[in-house]
Amino acid sequence: MATERYNPRESEPRWQKAWEDARLFEAKDDESLPTYYVLEMFPYPSGRIHIGHTRNYTMGDVVARYKRAKGFNVLHPMGWDAFGMPAENAAMQNKVHPKEWTYQNIATMRAQLKMMGLSLDWSREFATCDVDYYHRQQMLFLDFHAKDLVTRKTSKVNWDPVDRTVLANEQVIDGRGWRSGAEVESRELAQWFFKITDYSEDLLNAIDRLDAWPDKVRLMQRNWIGRSEGLSIRWPLVEDTAPGGEQELEVYTTRPDTIFGASFMAVSADHPLAKKAAEKNPELAAFIEECRRVGTSAASLETVEKKGLDTGIRVRHPFDPEWTLPVYVANFVLMEYGTGAIFGCPSGDQRDLDFANKYGLPVTPVVMPEGADPEAFQITEEAYTDDGVMINSHFLDGLSNDAAFEEVAKRLENETLGGKPVAERKVNFRLRDWGVSRQRYWGCPIPMIHCETCGVVPVPKEDLPVKLPDDIDFEQPGNPLDRHPTWRHVKCPKCGGDAQRETDTMDTFVDSSWYFARFTTPHADTPTKPEVTNRWLPVDQYIGGIEHAILHLLYSRFFTRGMRDTGHLGLDEPFRGLFTQGMVVHETYRAKDGRWLAPSEVRVEGSGSDRKAVEIATSEEVSIGSLEKMSKSKKNTVSPEDIIDSFGADTARWFMLSDSPPDRDVEWTDEGAAGAHRFVQRVWRLVTEAAPAIEKHKARAARQGDAASISKSAHKALKIVGNDIERLAFNRAIARIHELVRDLQGPLSKLDTAGDETRAAAREAIEILIRLIAPFMPHLAEECWAQIGGKGLVAEAVWPEYDPALVVDEEIVLPVQINGKKRGDLTIARDADQAAVEKAVLELDFVQKALNGAAPRKVIVVPQRIVNVVA
Repeated sequence: MATERYNPRESEPRWQKAWEDARLFEAKDDESLPTYYVLEMFPYPSGRIHIGHTRNYTMGDVVARYKRAKGFNVLHPMGWDAFGMPAENAAMQNKVHPKEWTYQNIATMRAQLKMMGLSLDWSREFATCDVDYYHRQQMLFLDFHAKDLVTRKTSKVNWDPVDRTVLANEQVIDGRGWRSGAEVESRELAQWFFKITDYSEDLLNAIDRLDAWPDKVRLMQRNWIGRSEGLSIRWPLVEDTAPGGEQELEVYTTRPDTIFGASFMAVSADHPLAKKAAEKNPELAAFIEECRRVGTSAASLETVEKKGLDTGIRVRHPFDPEWTLPVYVANFVLMEYGTGAIFGCPSGDQRDLDFANKYGLPVTPVVMPEGADPEAFQITEEAYTDDGVMINSHFLDGLSNDAAFEEVAKRLENETLGGKPVAERKVNFRLRDWGVSRQRYWGCPIPMIHCETCGVVPVPKEDLPVKLPDDIDFEQPGNPLDRHPTWRHVKCPKCGGDAQRETDTMDTFVDSSWYFARFTTPHADTPTKPEVTNRWLPVDQYIGGIEHAILHLLYSRFFTRGMRDTGHLGLDEPFRGLFTQGMVVHETYRAKDGRWLAPSEVRVEGSGSDRKAVEIATSEEVSIGSLEKMSKSKKNTVSPEDIIDSFGADTARWFMLSDSPPDRDVEWTDEGAAGAHRFVQRVWRLVTEAAPAIEKHKARAARQGDAASISKSAHKALKIVGNDIERLAFNRAIARIHELVRDLQGPLSKLDTAGDETRAAAREAIEILIRLIAPFMPHLAEECWAQIGGKGLVAEAVWPEYDPALVVDEEIVLPVQINGKKRGDLTIARDADQAAVEKAVLELDFVQKALNGAAPRKVIVVPQRIVNVVA
């Protein structure tokens, strides 16, 4: 019997309206149900969403739909990270107000997301630029300030002299402002800071408890916090070389064991000793000014050419007063880390070695590998950075690094300089307080007031919100709030005298550091309602890009602690589970004149070595570039509307999750999307052709005869797919659904001549199939459900339970080791022979990743017990 093709353009809007009318996806105010909070990092409303953006929303949606079916009260909200510089850029370029530009983009992107059929609770939607949202954020700021978690201090910043604003380190590109192109200056400005360092130890220790986070993210967080144990050592200055009043140079080091390898000292350009020395040294003053043009981040200092200038100051070695070392000002030393001064040991640090070789400073090896010959061991171009045995180190020779550390510490702690110990043990952190001041308009106003009489005074809570004025102009560079004729002028809440508002606005990272909590009570008059917020938090599954693995997650962890300590919630960590998805990538296309071309502007012809791309408008051949993350700049984006018009939202959802593991990149291709669409049609034909034969039968599993094979296939798939969704192994779940469709194809094609038992088993199998595809392809599932006369909506149906008797008799789970260490499991038929086990093991994702394209040296199969792959 011929079956009409499934028409997603007709079906998908209809089911989306049915869900919306039934308000199915709004989280319930029902304390009797277990809660589950799934959240994808909310988007910036930049204009339009491309198909790459929707991958992580689809992942979260699969989890949300599955958990609802499992009986959870699911919170799956959406909002907009809406403040920031791009809106100000648009205001200047397009002569449009940032608010207008932002809300227009939100409307467009909201419509795009709704077309994807995402089961989002739109009743909780907000944008961070909504006055209601930043009003509550200002409340939090004041509470943090009252708790001494906010401070104002002078800090070194990246300053764009053209745009007249502070730039984040990420906005400094090759020493220039990302927008103006001007050479960035290093300036000292009074800035507002959150005191994240108050929680340094707690933030670090708690990482061990985040066992549902990726190991790589936890490592990145540890490294960013950067706890180190070392010595603070005071080196006496040689009197006749020291600037007036200076007697010593204090250095923090984690490697005091290498102290006999020291050949120079280096201080930051902002170090007081450097500034004093520069007062009578024009060359040094000029060099310090040059250093100010380097970005302030550790990352920028790693890539800059290492330069230094000898100050003429000398220090005495703590263990030998006759041994003096030169003091350099160096462009790679940060004032913010340690004491802003280091001792350089070239043999044990590559940066120090490069510096020493550049300026002709001595290199003395002080650590060598165990068993090496101390007479022959030399360091020339490559530093030795591993542990080993001490050499050329007087009383330390022959000791291990740890033992040498302790010996140096013990001796210097017992020596005195100026009546104080020469050395003191200290714990140091790389983490610095979070500077949140931004000299721009489109951000949350900082609720503080500057009064000449009273100093800096908080805005009273009853006077909140401090609203952004709408009547601003961007005709001049800099912050429009500084130029506003009336907004900044205010009466002091303490003395009633004339005062001025703070014109800096908050870093947009602040907006995204607590939004997950606001979603729990988005309409409350206070930032949260603790009794409600504590019930939902922490977020059970957070999904987003690895690019946010450090700052956003760290700031959110700090904010959660700050909100705990100010009474807004009752927990420490914001996210129980974290998943970092891979990107959607696409080829790039470039015309001969250098223009980037969008996929829609190109026609790809041929295959293999004959494959080429032609610009449709000109018929000229264009170059095909590498696979890259979708971006507007290179125009390699694919619009959700184009895909939905051609294939439907379900096809896009299915393809994005089927082609590769979710933590890896997926290549978007028209061929892949077309293949996913063919599977959509295949499922549709399978269901609609079987529907007449099963419509009058009640679903019932079969345990004997030919019908039992139908039930066994369905129940095994039900078990495996559920387990795979729980593990976010979406591609594996999809592969199992493909297998089920293949398994059912033959038996369901013979239903016209089948008996009642087979038809009942077929009915159950089709119902299971529809439930399995529902989280991935929800529109198709609803349409198929209607075809077989199912009651209600699949979106509110309960997830079926598999029958253990139908899944355990033929399968076994084998632990899989790689080089003797367990890496995962293999589920396979109990009676599978050795060749089948070997083949299945080598097809596992984690095995292929470990082998990296190479053949294994050996596969050892212990029947029905374990498999070990020797790589």
